[in-house]
Amino acid sequence: MPEPHVFQEIPRQRPNTPLLDKLDSPEQLRLLKEEQLEQLSYELRAYLLFSVGQSGGHFGAGLGVIELTIALHYVFNTPQDRLVWDVGHQAYPHKILTGRREALTKIRQFDGPAAFPCRDESAYDAFGVGHSSTSISAALGMALAAKQKQESRRAIAVIGDGALTAGMAFEALAHAGDIAPNLLVVLNDNDMSISNNVGGLKNHLARILSGRTYNHMRDSSKQLLSHSPGLMEFARKTEEHMKSLVAPGTLFEELGFNYIGPIDGHDLDTLVKTLENMKELKGPQFLHVVTKKGKGFAPAETDPIGYHAINKIEVKPPVADAAKSKPKFANVFGQWLCDMADQDSRVQGITPAMKEGSDLIRFAERFPERYYDVAIAEQHAVTLAAGMACEGMKPVVAIYSTFLQRAYDQLIHDVAVQNLDVLFAIDRAGLVGEDGPTHAGSFDLSYLRCIPNMVVMAPSDENELRLMLSTGHHFTGPAAVRYPRGSGIGAEISPALDSIEIGKAKTVRHGKNLAFLCFGTLLHETLYAAEKLNATVIDMRFVKPLDEDAILSAAATHDVLITIEENVIAGGAGSGVAEFLNAKESHTPISHLGLPDAFVPHGKPSKLLADCGLSREAIYTYASDKLKAHQNKLGLNNAS
Repeated sequence: MPEPHVFQEIPRQRPNTPLLDKLDSPEQLRLLKEEQLEQLSYELRAYLLFSVGQSGGHFGAGLGVIELTIALHYVFNTPQDRLVWDVGHQAYPHKILTGRREALTKIRQFDGPAAFPCRDESAYDAFGVGHSSTSISAALGMALAAKQKQESRRAIAVIGDGALTAGMAFEALAHAGDIAPNLLVVLNDNDMSISNNVGGLKNHLARILSGRTYNHMRDSSKQLLSHSPGLMEFARKTEEHMKSLVAPGTLFEELGFNYIGPIDGHDLDTLVKTLENMKELKGPQFLHVVTKKGKGFAPAETDPIGYHAINKIEVKPPVADAAKSKPKFANVFGQWLCDMADQDSRVQGITPAMKEGSDLIRFAERFPERYYDVAIAEQHAVTLAAGMACEGMKPVVAIYSTFLQRAYDQLIHDVAVQNLDVLFAIDRAGLVGEDGPTHAGSFDLSYLRCIPNMVVMAPSDENELRLMLSTGHHFTGPAAVRYPRGSGIGAEISPALDSIEIGKAKTVRHGKNLAFLCFGTLLHETLYAAEKLNATVIDMRFVKPLDEDAILSAAATHDVLITIEENVIAGGAGSGVAEFLNAKESHTPISHLGLPDAFVPHGKPSKLLADCGLSREAIYTYASDKLKAHQNKLGLNNAS
């Protein structure tokens, strides 16, 4: 655990009587005296530092909401009152306070707590999250349900860490303002969204504006002036003008919310009193809270992006220089984009708030006039690229597989229907491990290959990725290259910007009886099985268009075919092969290895792949059994 000197603005001496160890639920938290909450915040911050150091995981955002989490559970009657967290990595302190303190050291591990709120995990997790900007819509639905059922419970949405940049959040705000439910939206503004200065005057004003006296006078004035529309409008504009002098809430007021803030999100006294006041208010309420991401841990405060998440703190053996230099797939993409931009001035880089994750840092620095971070707005990112392509640009959309799902209509309607030159660099394809099913790229091959005009590629190693990116760039029309998180086998990467023939597979091992048709990086696990079985291995490369000649040749010269992909079997690349062979009336037995028809939980990727039957040993066992079954069947047929 970090040394005490890294903490700022909190007591340096440990309290004599610990509080956190005795709290297993918010009900127990609400029994504390208000003056004890500051001590609890110290202990909670220290425990978060300790536990994430043990497990690894999201870090900075949780440190920033320690006081807010305590105040919300202290004031509201959770889980009866519904607390919905947006950008779920803010919720680690919430998990600690809701009965999962001891389990947090195993967060993101198999059979440990999920990285994000999960309804199956706790009654206090009112809504499962992972993707951002869903909290207001979900909490609004809960508030409307409470009204229909005539229940007095409250619904609170905590949105932050940039999530308010998404259009979905504003759609929900506009709807809520129109129908005026009893809903509280808390904006955790941690410099990743719309940060504003906070001072004593604004904290004081927030208490006044959220208080009963002010709101009683406000409601009484409305009744008094209701018969004089001119005076009513003048009073409304005067109130908005006075608020706008000290608070940036005019937008939210115009959407129909009663805006309070901004207030200091680390001032427990102000938080508790403001929330207690707002708890009694009717209609849509908006509380703007300003926090410091990484609060209490100096390195995370200085570098909130770098400390967004950390690895498990542990002693590791020295790493050889070659291993240290092995690039991740994202690094290969980032370098390719810079290289191609040097040669082609039409190249544009677009990302929905994933500059670091997609490794666009160098591109943004070298080509700032051609770099566009559209924030958490995947739909806009895709249609923005479509507009650029209409004018002869060559846009590249760097996006995670699971985030592209949010822009599926734009992919079809705005890009594919118009056959526009947009290249999708799809990161985090396949299982992503500890982040779990909300972030796993399990479906992209299925949802991409059914779209007309698309070229869909799956590289087996780093050099293949570079080749396919160039191929997609030169292709006239929409193209997608999907690649996994992390590093590959360390293949030697050619600096050239060469292309490969569209729809052309390559055979990497010749054998007999059995042929593996591989899509993507599982090729190298498959080679292990192929060596033991003397099987053929074909790197299919293209999911769309398929290399039909290679498939027909494999079917004609082998007894059994097995397709392999790190995508759901349903509708995936293997399904495409089977559909083609069926149309050609081929009778060669074919079976498929891929992800199951289920949401794969979080855990280490190696274990998850093994559980899905995609480890090298599992592939060998499956293929061996299939081959033996076929040979036995032939033996029985011959005997008869």
